[in-house]
Amino acid sequence: MTELFNTHFSQYHKVQTKNIGLRNIEVADTKICAIDGINGKLIYRGYDILDLVKKSNFEETACLLLNDDLPTEKILDDFSHRLTEARNIPEDVEKNLKNLPKTANPMDVVQSRVSELAAYDKEKGDDRHANYNRAIDLISKIPIIISYWERIRTGKEIIPPSSNLGHAGNFLYMLTGKEPDSEIARIFDICLILHAEHSFNASTFAAREVASTRAHMYAAVSAAIGALSGELHGGANFQVMKMLLEIQTEDRAEQWIKEKLAKGERIMGMGHAVYKTFDPRAEVLRELSRRLSEKTGQPWYKITKKVEDITEEEMKKVKGSDIFPNVDLYSASTYYMLGIPMDLNTPIFAVSRAAGWTAHVIEEKFAEAQPKPMLYRPKAVYVGKYCGPSGCEYVPIEKRVTPS
Repeated sequence: MTELFNTHFSQYHKVQTKNIGLRNIEVADTKICAIDGINGKLIYRGYDILDLVKKSNFEETACLLLNDDLPTEKILDDFSHRLTEARNIPEDVEKNLKNLPKTANPMDVVQSRVSELAAYDKEKGDDRHANYNRAIDLISKIPIIISYWERIRTGKEIIPPSSNLGHAGNFLYMLTGKEPDSEIARIFDICLILHAEHSFNASTFAAREVASTRAHMYAAVSAAIGALSGELHGGANFQVMKMLLEIQTEDRAEQWIKEKLAKGERIMGMGHAVYKTFDPRAEVLRELSRRLSEKTGQPWYKITKKVEDITEEEMKKVKGSDIFPNVDLYSASTYYMLGIPMDLNTPIFAVSRAAGWTAHVIEEKFAEAQPKPMLYRPKAVYVGKYCGPSGCEYVPIEKRVTPS
């Protein structure tokens, strides 16, 4: 019996393990985002990301993600006005920020404060309208939390929000105390558009999984922030900037990359789980990094470009395959040249992705083809020890032997 089970178990395990990480497993329908990894296309509600970064702004893109199409002028004006009105956090949340250790990880701070906001939720019930209002509130308040925390932890006075600036410009103003010029504000606005949504990535799937339990939006977004904090997801651009600072100069890049690859180490910012060609977001960010480098006189674009070129060249030699930059490679230098502290790179990801997360929470809760939320419950492959049809024999503690 044991031999029969083990044979069956081994065959089953071999079949199932190819899907570890749920790679390529379709778990739900969505109308929000489509990714064509073969051709390098990213689509928000039917609109190409390359068109949106040229013609739209973050407010309009967020409104698009939360609805089914581009808004009319009246709808967008109302949406933008409501975002501006929500630029505040409860007084007790601000007090709690001031009571945290100044060394606290910014992502932990954002996650805990988003969870705390649930206690101040004014919405009644869990219908679509209430969740739409919560979405606007979270999109507006997450950047407030981050900018407040940066001022608090560095011993600076908190900068009140401006009602005259857009979403991107206001965040930079509250963070630095200086109103950004139009070019800088627009560059950051484009960054927010690029990061606003990316289908069922780790953090979005975390949000949907929590929402599938009928938990509220704050719980779902808090879970998403937790998933985003890992270096294999939102933390990757922080690792890219550490790499660039270690390389220091353009002429050191080639040797540095070759040494890392010779050790079998990964070059952060290169390669993607979905895109098999150029990540369209990286294409836009590369140009933004170049523009900022020219504007500020900083060397980070040229160093980053060298990293891209040498990694592609070496991977072609070693493996005979192409590798392309992902969104993190050029977002790192872009944020750095905008004067954003490195450890805020991932929280800023949350500033943008809040739009996508909340859109997915609403879709998960109110999908037309799925009247009732369906609890996510994937199946695991057991690979633990097997002692027979009835399981392992329980041995009393006094008779157990310490393993050698």
